[in-house]
Amino acid sequence: MKLRLVPTPTGVQWVRAGVRTFFRQPLALMGLFLMFLAVVSVLAFVPFIGSVLALVAVPALSLGLMAAAREADEGRFPMPLTLFAALRKSPQASRAMVQLGLLYAIGVMLVMGISALVDGGEFAQVYVQGGGLTPEKVMEPGFRSAMWLSTLLYLPLSLAFWHAPALVHWHDVAPVKSLFFSLVAIFRNRKAYLLYGAMWLALSLGVGMVAMLLLAFVLRFSGLILAATAMLPLSLVLAAIFFTSQWFTFRDSFDADSESTIP
Repeated sequence: MKLRLVPTPTGVQWVRAGVRTFFRQPLALMGLFLMFLAVVSVLAFVPFIGSVLALVAVPALSLGLMAAAREADEGRFPMPLTLFAALRKSPQASRAMVQLGLLYAIGVMLVMGISALVDGGEFAQVYVQGGGLTPEKVMEPGFRSAMWLSTLLYLPLSLAFWHAPALVHWHDVAPVKSLFFSLVAIFRNRKAYLLYGAMWLALSLGVGMVAMLLLAFVLRFSGLILAATAMLPLSLVLAAIFFTSQWFTFRDSFDADSESTIP
């Protein structure tokens, strides 16, 4: 496995490939994304350790979504069990993925712990437990500072785990080493990834504007609950397409036929 250097316009191609592949198998990929959300939500309800279990499962389930995108890209229909591909390869691979999940959980908890020093843990509680978020709370200076600090701290963590599950699963890279390789791949191809991020930001803003117009239209003829129901599918579809596009960032960043080194 060797790092590939890609030209800057590849960032646009990743987004386009994600959109094209998603609409090639929209029902399967959307269904798997909803399964992803459901599994994480169910794990989060486990008493005492639910939040940690949900975080540990994120890398393995993210790999499942990438595997589903790979199946769709190659013209196959992703089956439901594809979501759990990371745990079906071999016992050794499963252990490595669980170790990666534990590292992810530790990283997120460290980020939340640092943010708790700013606002006394209010943002961390909302993030971990969900709910309790009101416009008044968002406007509190301490809560906003903790939110922005968490965002800045989570960015390098997310980049380290961007390719890590795929490297562990498809290239048998050790969990800790996969984090390093992921960061190196993104840094060496930073122009393409910056363009990729900018494209997704623009796409998200565009969808947001459409959602606002839809909200205004629906509110005029119905009510807030129906408006929120009408907006939810847009955000879910966009998130599912984003996860689909991640497969292409990995596919083009690493050469599977080369030796297991990163220059």
